Amino acid sequence: MDTAISGQGFYQMIDQNGAILYSRNGQFQVDKNGYIVNNQGHKVNGYQAVAGVVTATQGALQISASDLTPRQTEDVAVGANLDSRAVVPLISVFDPAAPTSYNNSTSLTVYDSLGVNHIGSLYFQRQPIPNLTAQALPSAPTTTSVSVASISGLAVGNTITLPNGGGAGIPVTTTITAITAGAGTTGTITYVPATVAAAIGDSIPTNAGSAVWKTYLTVDGVPVPATAAAMATLTFSTTGALVTSLPVAPATVGAGGTVISDPSFTPLGANPLPLNFNFSQVSQYGGNFGISSLTQDGYASGRLNGFSTGSDGSILGRYSNGQTQILGQMLLANFTNPQGLQPVGNNEWIESSASGGPLVGTPASGSLGVLQSSAVEDSNVDLTAELVTMITAQRVYQANAQTIKAQDQVLQTLVNLR
Repeated sequence: MDTAISGQGFYQMIDQNGAILYSRNGQFQVDKNGYIVNNQGHKVNGYQAVAGVVTATQGALQISASDLTPRQTEDVAVGANLDSRAVVPLISVFDPAAPTSYNNSTSLTVYDSLGVNHIGSLYFQRQPIPNLTAQALPSAPTTTSVSVASISGLAVGNTITLPNGGGAGIPVTTTITAITAGAGTTGTITYVPATVAAAIGDSIPTNAGSAVWKTYLTVDGVPVPATAAAMATLTFSTTGALVTSLPVAPATVGAGGTVISDPSFTPLGANPLPLNFNFSQVSQYGGNFGISSLTQDGYASGRLNGFSTGSDGSILGRYSNGQTQILGQMLLANFTNPQGLQPVGNNEWIESSASGGPLVGTPASGSLGVLQSSAVEDSNVDLTAELVTMITAQRVYQANAQTIKAQDQVLQTLVNLR
């Protein structure tokens, strides 16, 4: 894991006695105990990390080879377009086994607290456009008694207009259909019942004009919640934008006031698994159904496959489950007078009164340089080690050359035999 410093600064190295040395030689490797060391076995000083979070604790950096702890899924974000041209399914009661009871579906993988994956299926079911009921404030009773002193010109087919007894109201018109009475006697007048189209207090059905969809969830084929009820209801405006996302079960409110559905289930042997579904990126336009994004924050356990060094000194571990995690962070030190450092050999120095005290910080902070992974400075190449390697290669070449020469001599001898 070679690294080079581009700019000012020195690595802090801890020797076998705990003393701090300084070097710009970034030829490092990991020893059997997981410590990052140089060719002299001196350990790199830096900030330790706990569960992927860099702490303020300094010490010899040690790479942990333990497995990455699994993380159970908590948040699921859905981005999709629901086709505004879709029709209401033939079967209104949702059944995951009946494709005619929903319009569209998609699948996702979620993880429990043990890192076991579960296959979830998300279903979308369009609802009939609902009617809105506008209820006016009631004023007068629907029936009232009216006293009339005299009615002149009584005849079948005449009309009588009766005002609303509550004051300024809607006149009610009725028609005389029959008169049962003799001259000078009291009789009965029969009317056709009046019909009021829109009287005060009546209910008026109105088209809502908004599209409503219900979402359903199954995990490993089992409906969540267990009653197979809708997980959430999505309402869209006439322009296709999501207006509300109302959960059926208890829920939380996300950033910007977005309501987040919160269904949960309990896997075998694991903790209950609440799932926070965020539908804020779902739209309804006149295009085919499609999923633009479907993310969740859980993962299974993973083994350490390798690691690399970032420009800021962060050591990033790569795991078999595709996750990464910070394992620590290297530190650099600078001096007011770097030329005053006292050399101790092997491209290492110690501070002196001439150099002044070290100014310690993370790479790329302040006046400190940045790190370049998989590189070393030319001036920090171990010339002795490289010379030994070159001599060894030369000896190997010479030995191979002698073998070829011997084979050639044997061949010449065979040719000269008669």
